[in-house]
Amino acid sequence: MVNKKEEKIDKLVDSLSKLTVLELAELKKNLEEKWGVKAQMQAPVFAAPVAETVQKKEETEEFTTFNVTLEKVPSDKKIAVIKVVRSVTGLGLKEAKEIVEKAPKLVKENVPKVEAEEIEKKMKEAGGEVSLKGI
Repeated sequence: MVNKKEEKIDKLVDSLSKLTVLELAELKKNLEEKWGVKAQMQAPVFAAPVAETVQKKEETEEFTTFNVTLEKVPSDKKIAVIKVVRSVTGLGLKEAKEIVEKAPKLVKENVPKVEAEEIEKKMKEAGGEVSLKGI
């Protein structure tokens, strides 16, 4: 019986591993809606006194999730930025072009810090101006 459970979980992990980031985000959203919950990262538990922990958190609070907004695109850099928008969002040419032409425009929301910084770097290399807003 334990073997069947492990096999079932392994199949599920394999299936989820084949999904794109956008598909995983959609799955997360659908599960939150269906189950009536909000997925959040669990903070690690430390053995420090509570008052000290709260004080340190207030001093060093850092966002872990960001919204990435394309602020401005020089006209001579539009094509390069459209390519980056397509690669980071998975959108089609028409949708990516609309985002670039209607800047400032939200490109991606609820993105982990590492991914947001990576998107920002790619956009800047392509010539676009990007802002990250912690949430």
